[in-house]
Amino acid sequence: MRYLMIHKLDESLPEAWNPSPEFIEQMGTFMEEYATSGVLLAAEGVHKSDQGAIVRKDSSGLNVTDGPFSEAREVIGGFALVKVADKQEAVELAKRFADLFPEVSVEVRRVFEEEDFADLPGQPES
Repeated sequence: MRYLMIHKLDESLPEAWNPSPEFIEQMGTFMEEYATSGVLLAAEGVHKSDQGAIVRKDSSGLNVTDGPFSEAREVIGGFALVKVADKQEAVELAKRFADLFPEVSVEVRRVFEEEDFADLPGQPES
């Protein structure tokens, strides 16, 4: 199963965007371990929200809001896509990842696989 882990940071904390050399080394070791094991499929950090935008669509149409996203306490700091046996393994991995940060939240979400669509109502029988 594939899981997407999205980590969210308080953008106002200086250490969120100016990591220490020790943090960079710890993160590198963590990522290398999981990349070598085949669990890590992709991972990236993202720039601060002042370099981004949010596109929303509702009944009034499309609306684009340029960053920074001051209304949000936490913003996306990056993501990792992992291949693991189950949700429990993904959560354990997210806990290890979160332990690298002084403050962070990590959302763990299962990614749809092709076989998941066969179980949805209205899908043709195979």
